[in-house]
Amino acid sequence: MVFAVAAALAIGVWLDREWLLRSAAELWIVSDTLGPAEAVVVFGGGLADRPFAAARYYRQGFVSKILVDEPDSEAVLLKLGIPETAIETFGRALGNTHKEAVALRTWADQHSLQSIIVPTEIFSTRRVRWMLRRAFPGEFQIRVIALDAPDYRRDDWWCRTQTLAAFEKEVIKYLYYNLRY
Repeated sequence: MVFAVAAALAIGVWLDREWLLRSAAELWIVSDTLGPAEAVVVFGGGLADRPFAAARYYRQGFVSKILVDEPDSEAVLLKLGIPETAIETFGRALGNTHKEAVALRTWADQHSLQSIIVPTEIFSTRRVRWMLRRAFPGEFQIRVIALDAPDYRRDDWWCRTQTLAAFEKEVIKYLYYNLRY
């Protein structure tokens, strides 16, 4: 079985690498429909796109609160004109998605939060959604929104060695999270 899958992948790469990689990304990337929520959450990292998406959702009226766990994200939001009263901290430089999800769950319970939007880069969407659903079982509404990164998009990511490595790394991280948490 493993040999057959490996052979199919090898043939796919040999015949049409671009199609194979585009198809793999289409299967991997998950994104919920953007809609109203009580808050948008800016997890650590992704400074080049996550705070900008959060500011956009705030301005569009999808949310009234932006939750951050890094001072750098807050600084970007303030520079973008988001009022300080709309920004709250749910943790401090927590270091990984699991810790962020746990801290966010604690914050949400303390503040009776029922719905969030979480923008993240295309490759991390599956892992982020999985981790949040583990941390928030039940009726809590989670919208994970896939963001094209500033330096690559869904339709050209395989053209750069660094983004091929980023995709591979994210698959490994997803598997690790499934085994660890």
